[in-house]
Amino acid sequence: MSDVRVRFAPSPTGYLHIGSARTALYNWLYARKTGGKMILRIEDTDVERSTDESLDTIIEGLKWLGLDWDIGPYYQSAYRGEHTEAAKRLLSSGHAYKCFCTKEELDQKRAGSEGKSEFGYDKKCRRLSPEEVSAKEAAGIPYVIRFAIPEGEGTVVFEDKVYGRIEKSWRDLEDFIILRSDGTPLYLLSNVVDDIRDGITHVIRGQDGLGNTPRQVLIYQALGAPIPLFAHLPLTLDSQKAKISKRKHGEAVAIHFYREKGFLPWALCNFLALLGWSPGDDREIFTKEELIEAFSLERINRSNSVFNLQTEDSKFFTDPKALAVNAHHIKSLPLEELAVLVKPVLEKAGIWNAEYEGSRKEWFHAALDLIRERFHTLNDFAEAGRAYFADDFELEDRALERNIVKFPALREHLPVLAARIEAMEGFDPHECENLMRQLCEELGIKPGVLINGVRTAVTGQLAGPSMFEALTLIGKEKTIKRLKNVGWVFEAAEKLKK
Repeated sequence: MSDVRVRFAPSPTGYLHIGSARTALYNWLYARKTGGKMILRIEDTDVERSTDESLDTIIEGLKWLGLDWDIGPYYQSAYRGEHTEAAKRLLSSGHAYKCFCTKEELDQKRAGSEGKSEFGYDKKCRRLSPEEVSAKEAAGIPYVIRFAIPEGEGTVVFEDKVYGRIEKSWRDLEDFIILRSDGTPLYLLSNVVDDIRDGITHVIRGQDGLGNTPRQVLIYQALGAPIPLFAHLPLTLDSQKAKISKRKHGEAVAIHFYREKGFLPWALCNFLALLGWSPGDDREIFTKEELIEAFSLERINRSNSVFNLQTEDSKFFTDPKALAVNAHHIKSLPLEELAVLVKPVLEKAGIWNAEYEGSRKEWFHAALDLIRERFHTLNDFAEAGRAYFADDFELEDRALERNIVKFPALREHLPVLAARIEAMEGFDPHECENLMRQLCEELGIKPGVLINGVRTAVTGQLAGPSMFEALTLIGKEKTIKRLKNVGWVFEAAEKLKK
């Protein structure tokens, strides 16, 4: 099994896309599962669209996800000579031929085929005699090199680990170009030559590559090379069952989008793994080691997966399941690791305190542990959790509507509670609860009204962890201050009513 060699071969023509990241992940998982090697090959032959910026973004995205490679990165363009030499070998062996047809001639033939089946090259130049070929070359007529599809009733046959046995009749394949007239090789040839040189044993790629595979199998055979095992991954569709794409969905399908939104790298990998693969049981949450152990090509689904991008008026545009998986990993992450990840988020928000790594480290870890239970992303610590780290926090509209607007008498009750807390000797969750329930009994109001009003006034939130534990964590002094100065909360509620 250690002879397994896979490759991830992105084109540096844009950012790292969710679909490409899933392909990289499946290759990485298979290499790690089998003890094989993963090669990173940059297919940069599209000179006009390839950019250094795109390449940097792809490399950075792979590193952030934790998908390391064993060989590379290296560039396909560096091996152009090998690709050209392979075309010449195919020409010499009779598996390819020179085609002198001009673009205008082909366009004319294509136009003349309207109303008939799809246009396919008519093999005109395949029938040229050696003398005719020499004469055209002597006249300086440009030519491309076309691969010669075998003639007769045969078929191309290969095994796909996802779709099973695939057969394609020779008659359904067109003699295709492998070398342009300017001497540049096409993807179909370059990709095969690179895979042969790299000893690739398993080609794990998107379903959009399945249509190319019969032609590439013929190139492998013509070059006398072993044919790798193929595994074509199902498409990833949006909620309208359309293929997700950079053009349609923008940065909501880019890996850096999820990094900026506060996703954990491994949580995103965990989610991506489930887009087209299942472990065969009910598990959805995996550690890195568990996913490597569970992964197999045989468990990749044939049916397309759905990536439910939320494109309504919400602030966040992603799959709810992705958020749920991320939330689970945030809850289970060791506090030391979580603290390291939350620090830059708080720094960016301007609410980081150096004491969180010193004298207040224990408090900081306790705060993270308490508030993470309802959080979905790292950004939530600076947004929904801001009140724990700063005095300037936002008030949720829903919290104002449910907890403040309906109960205007709280404007008098909350400062009374502040005075009672100020008179307390201790300040722990149990004492806070007893005090608040006693005050509710005196005022003749339901405990929920006061408790939820306190939550909104002190944290700005509709929901959260135990209010009594939260108050203890925020601290007696800050709690008193916020309950006394509730005027701004009711002013916000009045504006909301209007």
